[in-house]
This record gives sequence, structure tokens and C-alpha cells, in this order.
Amino acid sequence: MGKNSRERHKAKRKAAEAAQRRRAAGTPGLDDPMGLFGVPDVPSQHQVAEQIIEQAIHTQHHEETAELDRCLALLTAGPGGATGIQIVNRALLAFLIREVEHAWRRGWQPAELVRVARREYTPRNGRLMVDAIAAQMRSYAKATVDRRWQSQLAALDARVWWEHDDHYVTVWGERQGLDRVGVITTMIETLHLLATLPPIEPVGPMPGTATSAAVTPPADVDQRMLDRVRALLAKAESTDFPEEADAFTAKAQELMARHRIDHALLVARTGERDQPVTRRVSIDNPYEAPKTLLLQVVAEANSCRAVWMKRFGFTTIVGFPADLESTELLFTSLLVQATKAMTQAKPRTDKYGRNTTRSFRQSFLTAYASRIGERLSAATEGVDREMTASTDAAQLLPVLAARDDAVRDAFEMQFPRLTQHTAAINNREGWASGRAAADRASLHGRQAVPHA
Repeated sequence: MGKNSRERHKAKRKAAEAAQRRRAAGTPGLDDPMGLFGVPDVPSQHQVAEQIIEQAIHTQHHEETAELDRCLALLTAGPGGATGIQIVNRALLAFLIREVEHAWRRGWQPAELVRVARREYTPRNGRLMVDAIAAQMRSYAKATVDRRWQSQLAALDARVWWEHDDHYVTVWGERQGLDRVGVITTMIETLHLLATLPPIEPVGPMPGTATSAAVTPPADVDQRMLDRVRALLAKAESTDFPEEADAFTAKAQELMARHRIDHALLVARTGERDQPVTRRVSIDNPYEAPKTLLLQVVAEANSCRAVWMKRFGFTTIVGFPADLESTELLFTSLLVQATKAMTQAKPRTDKYGRNTTRSFRQSFLTAYASRIGERLSAATEGVDREMTASTDAAQLLPVLAARDDAVRDAFEMQFPRLTQHTAAINNREGWASGRAAADRASLHGRQAVPHA
């Protein structure tokens, strides 16, 4: 190998290593985006297209408007005319597929990627993300994809609807009513988002690696019990009579509480060992903060821990699988009931004639969550006393305490540093109405979900 060849080979190796380091760090950009790192080789059109895309992501990240406009113009025209446009189109889709896979490795799931694309940019970016996910997921057999991922993909309707990858960028633009500049801009925005998402805690196995245990429901989650709970909560949500809603909700809580205790006793008697897992629940605007507070108090009542990631609009919950199922079911039902009661309560205008709907509802939901938390805490103490007096106490209480310790340790390992968020209350009428609604969604006595 000649000296020049060795130098070119060495330069290329260094460039590849630098790109790998940038990828590992999650930082987009090129060290020498247009100069090929000083190597005199003439790049192919595909290499040029990839370099321009990377440079566009870099300039998007650093808000270098003039350079970004230049990159967008180059990608719009394509290097070398019509053939170059096709090459750019292929490179853009390949970049999207690759960045989606990198997002999987950093802990993100399908619904979360689409959600953050919509939040950070527009619904159009979300639709593009759905297609990128569909293109990436087609390489995996369904049997190797976690059941929760399968549910998310079905809910997103993530499917490859286009006939040829070479034509995707063009037909997607036609579907969205965008010219080529608009298409390229949306794709660079989405690529930049994917490249800069931080790592988060993985939830379940990566696609392509799931076993039959991950594709089917966990053994400690009684699906028949959950179906009965869902039916009861659906009745509580649909009735217009508070007393009926109370009865249905209380019965659902009793089923969940008894299941949790029965499972803990089974673990104690068989010597089985299970571990806490992580789940994320989306929290939608408006009124994200009080909705998150409601989820947190319900999670704590089910011996789970919860933390809100405000930027991305979801709450991460750590707990045992059956407790997580109970948390989600009860939270969803209480939120439906709270929203129904909130919309039926009519706020008045203030003394200056201003509409107070937003402040009323913010205060309503905050008070609702606060009161639910108080009632759940009171119920917890009652159930604890009942368990202490039972014949199984000597066997059950150490098991429940060990489970609580395991959840706390797992949570603190994931979130060693947390900040507090304070909810503002500026509408007394909303606060009073919210507490009254929480009282109507009574959670008390034996029928509450216990907390060890």
C-alpha cells in the first residue's frame, strides 16, 4: 500500500471513529462537513448527499440560519440534477430509519417518538415520524416485538403505505400538500429531533429481541381480574349518578387490592422472586401538572413511584407489573370522572367580567388530585391495620416491605436527582368544586388500594 493510500485509509478511519463518537454522544454535526477531512478522494453523490444532510442537522442544532438555508437549497436541488434528487430522497429515508433505531437504543418507544415530534414541532412531523417508525420496524418479525410495542404500532397505524422507498419523499410531500422545500425542512427538523433526544430508561426489550414472555402478558397480572376491573370502571365513568359511580369504583378497587395481597402471599409461599419494572404514561395538555399530580397519588397508593418529565409530556412509573396495571386503570378512570365533573361545573366571570374557565379548571383538578391523595392515604392506614391484625401478617408484612424497598431502590437508581414542582392555586371556587368532586369519587375503608 502506497503512502497516499495509507494516508487516505487512515483519514477515513479517523473520520469514521469521529462519527461514531458523535453518535454515541448524541451530538449531530460534522468535524469537516464539506471538506472530506482533507482527503483528496472525490466523494460519490450518495456521500455528498449524506454529508449535506449531516451538515443540515448540525446547523439546525446550532441555529445557523444562513448555512441551514444553503444546505436546504442543496438538498432541494440535489447534487447533479434529477439523479441527485433521487439519491437525496433515498439518503433522507435511510437517515430517518437509522436515527429511529438509535432512538430505540436510547430507550424511546414508538408512541413516545411520535408524541415528542408533535410537541416539539407540528402534527406533520408526527406523521413523518410514524412513517419512519413503520419503515424501521418492517425488518422485525412480529413474534420478536414486545406486546406493548405492538399495541403502540397498531394505535399509530404505523405501516408502510408507499410502494417504493425511492419514491417515498415525493409521495409523502404530495400527501401533505408540501413543495420540496417544505418536505426537506420537515425531514431535517425530525432528524435533528431524533439526533438530540436524551437517553431515557429502557422499558421492555428492543424490537427483534423480545421472547415469548415479553410478547404475552406477565404471569402475575391476572387478565380476568383486569377485565372485570375495566368493566366496573367503565360503568363508573358512564353513569350520571355519583352514588353508582362510587359503588362501581369501590368494587374495582376492592378487586385490585385483594389481587395485590393474594399475589404477595403467593410469592411468600412459593419463594418466587419478581422485580420492579418501569412504565411511562402520557399526560396530555391542557392542565398537565394537576393530571400528573393525580397520577402520582394513585401510583403511591399502589406502592409505585412516579416522576413527571415535563418537556416530553409523560410520567415514568416504577413498580411491580400488577401494581402498574392497577395504577393505570384507576388513574384513567378517576381522570375521566374528574373531567366529567369539571366540565359540568360552570365557573363564573370575575368582578372585572373576565372569563375564569382556565384558572377554575386548573384549580379544580389540582384540588381533586390533592383530595384523592388524602383519601387514599387514610384508606392505606386502615388496610395496614387490617393486615397487621390478620393471621397472615407475620408472613405478609415482610414481603410487602421488601417489595416497597425494591421499588424505592429501582426508582432512586433511575432518578438520583429530582426537582420539585409546585402547583399554583388561584381560583377558590375551582378548588372547592374539585375537592367536592373528589369526595364524590369516594375511596375509603377496605375497598381502597392498599399501600404497604
